[in-house]
Amino acid sequence: MTLLLENVTKKFGSFTAVDQLSLEIRENNIFGFLGANGAGKTTTFRMILNLIDPTNGSVTWNGNNITYHTSDSIGYLPEERGLYPKLKVKDQLVYLGKLRGMTKKDAQNELSVWLDRLKVPQHLDKKVEELSKGNQQKIQFISAVIHKPKLLILDEPFSGLDPVNVEILKDAVTDLKNQGTTIVFSSHRMEHVEQLCENLCMLKNGKRILHGNIREIKRSFGRKNLKIEADFDLDFVKHLAGVVKVQTYSWGIACQIENEEVSQYILHELLGKGFVRKFELEEPSLNDIFIDKAGESYE
Repeated sequence: MTLLLENVTKKFGSFTAVDQLSLEIRENNIFGFLGANGAGKTTTFRMILNLIDPTNGSVTWNGNNITYHTSDSIGYLPEERGLYPKLKVKDQLVYLGKLRGMTKKDAQNELSVWLDRLKVPQHLDKKVEELSKGNQQKIQFISAVIHKPKLLILDEPFSGLDPVNVEILKDAVTDLKNQGTTIVFSSHRMEHVEQLCENLCMLKNGKRILHGNIREIKRSFGRKNLKIEADFDLDFVKHLAGVVKVQTYSWGIACQIENEEVSQYILHELLGKGFVRKFELEEPSLNDIFIDKAGESYE
């Protein structure tokens, strides 16, 4: 099953939130959306879900329009929490499962599995308002996946979670993908996108500014990151040809260089000056690429 967006545009009056966006997201794939606040990510998600209509263009899932009748095969975790604070976790999630076509028994069984998986079984009979922000996020995540959707859309899924629980949720997302779920998600943490996604789309002011396989994007970007730690002054490196930017740290320096060949030139210049403890060449980060393409830092 393929999720296809063709020249999708969404206007609110004279404001264009999404501008002629075309994407193909294949089955059994984790696809990431990156963009600053207001870039058009959430608006795109709402058009995919048929919560709002595009002004122009089309969105199809497996060749068909997404309608109320196909919604049972889709899961959605919005950035804003949408659970009922006064209801118990058990009553709320079983009800939501039944709305998605599950029997009460199946919903109860699936809920038990997920509560154990996310390490919150003790919250079954608690009201949502009694839970911490992080545990509310876990319960909302369960509400999006309890019916085993084929397409799962996650808008900032790791919001409010500490590092341990981020890893728990990331493992769950990866397992869902391995079981055949197509996952589309956005995150303000670029390392999450790098760790989970195979493909991504960067948006700026509603326009697609970069799209493709993450590995290929990073390899083709050109500039590399070089970390150097040495027992002598490294200030001279910032003046060498091919060095774009140098950041000084207590342990040494981090350089952005134009290409891999520059690293060999730098290494040659280091020789004979003293002991080099670290000389590590890395691909550019997604934040480096975003700054280059969008002209601003992501966070």
